[in-house]
Amino acid sequence: MNYKIQNSDIGLLRKAGVSEDDIKHCIKVAEKALEISRRVGKDLDMELIGRGALFHDLGKAKTHEMEHGKIGAEIGKQLGLSEEITNIMEKHIRGGLSVEEAKEIGLPVKDYTLKTLEERIVIYADRLVDIIMDGIVSIKSEIEAEERFKDILKNYQKYGKNEKTLNRYLGYHMEIQGLMKK
Repeated sequence: MNYKIQNSDIGLLRKAGVSEDDIKHCIKVAEKALEISRRVGKDLDMELIGRGALFHDLGKAKTHEMEHGKIGAEIGKQLGLSEEITNIMEKHIRGGLSVEEAKEIGLPVKDYTLKTLEERIVIYADRLVDIIMDGIVSIKSEIEAEERFKDILKNYQKYGKNEKTLNRYLGYHMEIQGLMKK
């Protein structure tokens, strides 16, 4: 299925109070997630990937703190977004936290690990877009960000965060790159 980002969904982000900079990031993550999905040799739910990526930072309408995933999922439920989409929103913090990690950082204690390939593609795209758009790492292309992903995460704590998060993101990178059509 070929999915296209809907202007009505971008309108929902605006209506919720998401800043234009955050909307720009969300659109870029959705575009990147859809582009990656087309390169993966699997039958994927493209609408879930596109909308999950677009809405992943909806909670930034209220806060940019760790709980923005939880808050975004709550807002998303009020807007009538599917449970699959709100799961992506809630779980995207640090790439899908374990129960122990959630407890450590003060989020509601539960399992936030990513269960589906669609979830992992969105979260991988989010990290790639951070690298591409932040301007911290000098890269010439989006493909270079993918090629240098491992090195960038290991050398820039902003992206790797801590050992558990780093290893989680590296696992997604290896899995998704391994599925891509060469």
